[in-house]
Amino acid sequence: MAGGALKYRHLGRKSSHRQALLRNLVTSLFEHESISTTWPKAKEAQRLAEKMITLGKRNTQAARNKAQAVFYKPVELMPKLFNELRERYLSRPGGYTRVLRIEPLKEDQAPSAILELVDGPRDMRFAMTAKTLVKERATEEGVRDLTAKNIIKVTRFREGGQEELERTVRALESREKDEERRAQGAIRRRVYPVQDKETGKYIRMNK
Repeated sequence: MAGGALKYRHLGRKSSHRQALLRNLVTSLFEHESISTTWPKAKEAQRLAEKMITLGKRNTQAARNKAQAVFYKPVELMPKLFNELRERYLSRPGGYTRVLRIEPLKEDQAPSAILELVDGPRDMRFAMTAKTLVKERATEEGVRDLTAKNIIKVTRFREGGQEELERTVRALESREKDEERRAQGAIRRRVYPVQDKETGKYIRMNK
């Protein structure tokens, strides 16, 4: 109907091509758990991905048939959806995916985004919260209220979330200390040019 509300983005494609595109994006998402694409594509693929997780939680034969009709790689992804991902999101009432805006990836400057499965190994917000926690713990002010709220968000439905976050923070702190030690060692180690008496060429000597 002309002038009616937009129910979905057409993405500049006819219906069959649009469905094929979304199936391909969702297949890649469930395979890699994080993909980069344009913002409109990410938002449309997110809708289909959320429905797929709901099918996985239902775990009925009808749900399996519907999910198999979407995946381009059903042999690899059906077990993942109805086992690993079903267990991961069993206690989560919704919000299984996240779309994050990023800098344009293409020369045409089209709005770009990352579409990811939450609470997974490639959860960007979890990683960003851990990095922020490392920086704020090293300051006199300590952890801010906003960071404390983000900690609750990223660990609330994640199995062993608090413990995993602490492990990630300790690993980041250890990495920063190693980098500081290497940087200090590079400053102390000076390089002096010394001329070889036989060849007349200059060689570098460390002190």
